[in-house]
Amino acid sequence: MDERFVGKCALVAGGAQGIGRGVVQRLADEGAEVAIADLDIERARQAAEELEAAGCRAVAVQVDLADIHSIENMVGEAVHRLRQIDFFVNTAGIVHNTPFLEVTEEEWDRVVDINQRGALFCMKAVSRHMLERVPEEVKARGRSATSYGKIVNFSSISGRRGRPLQVHYASAKAAVISLTQSVALALAPYNINVNAVSPGPVRTRMWDINVAEKGRILGRNAEQEAEQFIDQIPLKRAGTAEDMAAAVAFLCSADSDFITGQTLNVDGGFEMN
Repeated sequence: MDERFVGKCALVAGGAQGIGRGVVQRLADEGAEVAIADLDIERARQAAEELEAAGCRAVAVQVDLADIHSIENMVGEAVHRLRQIDFFVNTAGIVHNTPFLEVTEEEWDRVVDINQRGALFCMKAVSRHMLERVPEEVKARGRSATSYGKIVNFSSISGRRGRPLQVHYASAKAAVISLTQSVALALAPYNINVNAVSPGPVRTRMWDINVAEKGRILGRNAEQEAEQFIDQIPLKRAGTAEDMAAAVAFLCSADSDFITGQTLNVDGGFEMN
């Protein structure tokens, strides 16, 4: 595999498992030093140890995306231990399935705090660090030929249209698409690219919880629920963490230098907007 990210440092929120673990592996395989941030610090440490044993530079950092101070500490620790952040990838999130009329204030706040509010304040903390590296003459000119960072958010196909059992999750993930566009415009003068990936179903622990909840609400077997969903995908399969990681690697690479404010569906053709 290419080593196009040698000398680059990446911070991946939610990087200890699932899609995030696949992203961490792909960036490390291509030469990046990685900070693996996760609420589950033991899993993050285990992932970092595995990468270190394979000859990659990796560190573990704890973060709670519902806590702004925790987000700021995550960025500060990652910078301290890796020296800089060239790429920030936010794969962290939670999903709940609840009929619309049963959604509670507490459940709404928890889902929105992590998926939407957390995404905003992660970008704010990371971009402050990235902007510190921008020369004053570039800031004054408001234009740069040099990239000073890549930010990749994770939305979801649930953010592309309504979901009757996911009004909070779908709303938050739709907001991530809008946040990506707004922050991309704010950071464009400094050539900091901000994009997002919108995954379809990927067989992770989060997906297992998702289909189990939906199946229970609808009175269907979880595996039947999963297969029914996958059958609607034009390419007739679920995605993999590696599929998502490949999209992230592209958006972090120089090949995407003229792409910003975009959300890329990686879903086998399920959504085409």
